[in-house]
Amino acid sequence: MIRVAVAGAAGKMGATVCEAVEGAPDMELTGRADPALGTPLADVLPNADVVVDFTRPDTALANALECVAAGVHVVIGTTGFDVEPLRGAAGANVFIAPNFAIGAVLMMRFAAEAAKHMARAEIIELHHDRKLDKPSGTAARTAELMAAASGNPAPPIHSVRLPGMVANQEVILGDVGQTLTIRHDTVDRVSFMPGVLLAVRRVGSLTASPVIGLEHLL
Repeated sequence: MIRVAVAGAAGKMGATVCEAVEGAPDMELTGRADPALGTPLADVLPNADVVVDFTRPDTALANALECVAAGVHVVIGTTGFDVEPLRGAAGANVFIAPNFAIGAVLMMRFAAEAAKHMARAEIIELHHDRKLDKPSGTAARTAELMAAASGNPAPPIHSVRLPGMVANQEVILGDVGQTLTIRHDTVDRVSFMPGVLLAVRRVGSLTASPVIGLEHLL
């Protein structure tokens, strides 16, 4: 049984993760950390094998370092922070994914392949108006993968923040007389849960840390 604590448990993503963990037969939810609940991360670490972090860009790094120092593996869905201080941190493993939806991972992979064959591309990412980082981690990761695959500069990213949205991304590629559009739409946060649970199950057996991107677990 994997003992799991959730940082950011009072948020929408955190609450969804808590529900998913409680429904997993091989996991036990042992803690909910969140300032809104009056529970600091330090209080849930002694009873956890893995912490899932869906907090804020300004707290995610400190949370991860605290987890690793305590010997607790951490799965991070928060984006928009510098991951470099996590390289070389010893004590436990760190897994980070800008997007845990399987469809989003496929969208990034298809966009990287298409970038090898089309002249130019641009990325439009659309999220709810409470998302703090801009561009999104998914868009930044997509641009990085496309640049690496094609050898061209990273495509421009356009960010939209509007109420009513969850997470959407469109990659538009153009060449002589044609365009290609690759789009992924998230309509419910439960779409992220299979990827989150996969990461919780695998983070303890990683041979390198940190690992970035759900594609490394598929």
